[in-house]
Amino acid sequence: MPEPVSVAIARRLLGATLHGRGVSVRLTEVEAYAGPRDPGSHAYRGRTARNAVMFGPAGHLYCYFTYGMHTCCNYVCGPEGEAAAVLLRAGQVVEGLDLARERRAGARDVDLARGPARLTVALGITLSDNGIDLNAAGAQVRLTPRARSLPSDRIRSGPRVGVSGPGGDGAAYPWRFWLDGEPSVSAYRVSRRPS
Repeated sequence: MPEPVSVAIARRLLGATLHGRGVSVRLTEVEAYAGPRDPGSHAYRGRTARNAVMFGPAGHLYCYFTYGMHTCCNYVCGPEGEAAAVLLRAGQVVEGLDLARERRAGARDVDLARGPARLTVALGITLSDNGIDLNAAGAQVRLTPRARSLPSDRIRSGPRVGVSGPGGDGAAYPWRFWLDGEPSVSAYRVSRRPS
């Protein structure tokens, strides 16, 4: 099976900078999801009102609400009509530190954007940002690619966090990618949800 486009894009997103409402975060951890061919993906069972943004166009933000309290965001990256996205899991605040501290009151600096829900809070991303074009002029949330390539030995991969059932199989889906040695990378946890 050829490598899904989301896996290649996930690697490229490491080191990119996500800007949101006065805060910028350099991405240090991401997870790839390959739509209908991936049992861990929100699009595994097809298109719904919730996951419609995942089906394109690429370069948009797919946001969803989880556990009744957290917003998480994904970079949509497949050809239009084919669901594919990369969950933006964690990063290091590189601009707007005081504002990120205000949004995440009481958190240590290393934890400001360490984890997908913390990342969205630090950046001021909410469900209302679902579908935003990250390349649009004047967008409230935008993405800047990294300026130079990363040595391949800096990029690590492993099982996705919190994915249960077949999609959580780290041998079949080692689609979590992170920058080695970065303190902002979240801790790996096996899913506790029933398969």
